[in-house]
Amino acid sequence: MSSGLYSLGKKEYDRTLDLTKVKPYGDTMNDGKMQLSFTLPIPCDAKALEAARELLSSMGFEDINITCSKDLGVGYTFFVAYASTTHTVDYTSIHVEEVEKEEMTMDEIDALIREKIGRKIVVVGACTGTDAHTVGIDAIMNMKGYAGHYGLERYQMIDAYNLGSQVMNEELLAKAIELKADAILISQVVTQKDVHISNLKNMVELMEAQWVRDNFILVCGGPRITHQLARELGYDAGFGSGSFAEDVAAFIVKEMIRQEKK
Repeated sequence: MSSGLYSLGKKEYDRTLDLTKVKPYGDTMNDGKMQLSFTLPIPCDAKALEAARELLSSMGFEDINITCSKDLGVGYTFFVAYASTTHTVDYTSIHVEEVEKEEMTMDEIDALIREKIGRKIVVVGACTGTDAHTVGIDAIMNMKGYAGHYGLERYQMIDAYNLGSQVMNEELLAKAIELKADAILISQVVTQKDVHISNLKNMVELMEAQWVRDNFILVCGGPRITHQLARELGYDAGFGSGSFAEDVAAFIVKEMIRQEKK
């Protein structure tokens, strides 16, 4: 009977998969191999290479191989390294709060709105604060959409208003109130120093201050947005990378039906 061990030179690797002790996979199960890249604020020299090795070693890495060290100028060095981690994660203990998704097409969503809502729904969205990146909000709202997934502007039963980028929360909320919107979408792409957190919080605070939070389905999205984070910040849902217009539209419609907002 096989022990599940695989010998490579003098080192043995356990090829069995234990979901309570999951390690990164490189060439062999449980070899712990990882590729890492990082920058240190030190000059690019022999001491920098040793500093990178010692840093990775202190983090629980073995078999460290610094494959690239690049001088970024003015005392900064960029590194690429391959190493094996000694740490594991208990996959069975992880619980993630996610948006409940049901695969629906644009036509199916339009039909559901006609049947259950009986009118067009109004959705207002923007990339807010100082964020000038419209790629996220455009992918969800613009008619052409993204990767073959049409945006909300193409839906027959949705009136979509894309306000663009660098829209202040006050302006977005005022427009939503003016249009008597059913849902507000906020895209946050720039997340340095967690600016997206403060901006998203500010929107909820504005809505609560005007006693209108319960008037809207409030949704946010972006590369560092999770459903769990969105809920913690006071939003109805959060959509991360890989989400499409139909995911957002289906959630809004079903949430309206659940809340009986007609």
